[in-house]
Amino acid sequence: MELTATSDQPVIVVENLTKTYRHGLLGRAQVRALSNVSLQVRRGEVFALLGPNGAGKTTLVKILLGITRRTSGSGHLLGYGIGDRRGRRRIGYLPEHLRLSHHHTARSAMDYYGRLSGVNGPEVRKRRDELLDLVGLRNRDRESVRQFSKGMGQRLGLAQALLHDPEILFLDEPTDGLDPVGRNQMRQIIEQLRDEGRTIFLNSHILQEVQLVCDRVAILHHGSLRFLGSLDDVPALPKEDVEFQLAGDEATVRQVLTDRQSYKLAAQDRDRLILHFAVSNQSEIDQTVDQLREANVSILAIQRKRFTLEELFLHYVAAEAEVL
Repeated sequence: MELTATSDQPVIVVENLTKTYRHGLLGRAQVRALSNVSLQVRRGEVFALLGPNGAGKTTLVKILLGITRRTSGSGHLLGYGIGDRRGRRRIGYLPEHLRLSHHHTARSAMDYYGRLSGVNGPEVRKRRDELLDLVGLRNRDRESVRQFSKGMGQRLGLAQALLHDPEILFLDEPTDGLDPVGRNQMRQIIEQLRDEGRTIFLNSHILQEVQLVCDRVAILHHGSLRFLGSLDDVPALPKEDVEFQLAGDEATVRQVLTDRQSYKLAAQDRDRLILHFAVSNQSEIDQTVDQLREANVSILAIQRKRFTLEELFLHYVAAEAEVL
């Protein structure tokens, strides 16, 4: 079935995608790399695929790119079935390990990749300098790529992925090898591409970078989808960290609170006390507030700690590993 891609439809749709590999004697043993994965990616968003090594991320991306065949399930890119050339022509891809022949300069590499992408010479020359300037290589474009650092190779890889003006960009570890300045520049480029209406499908192990730039994330573990959404969609974890800023000293507060309520002292000075409470629900916060106010302890501020992407990742992945 072929869909018609419109602005209000998701540009990537995956439904019950499963991939099983056979190995061993006569191929009788099976390993399930993906198990009934379903997700959608919206037009103009930055979407991150996360998971530990062996989670199935690479398999999913290869299926979406038409490199690997799925065992079962379905999917569409830009309204076309997975593997359809009409959809693949509108996709740009930056692999994690882009191999650049050492005889190339940045300019000649762009010419080469432009021909591979079906872009004619005049169009390549028209876009080449603009894209090299975008990724910060305009002044290094005549140097041999043999002299390029890994980070510079990543920049050139991003430029080549944009040559044919794709609607969707698949970026595999785009900040790998970049220093903090380079990572910041890469984030700005990704945000600019998103503002232009492009969809970015991102795979990265640097969770802090992902949190800064992504709209939504998917977490895979053992081939199954564990979480899909934004940090605002995170269900309550078993214990939530709530910060209380109080006027007073710890000795007074210790006398007020019952043994039921534990806390950690985060900071203390002459006029202010900062405590972190591990709570399970709003009722526990209310009870703590009531106890403090009954004892005339002034509450200066209460702040619920926002989940970091690392905490979310560990909750769905590391906690399960401990059980296993």
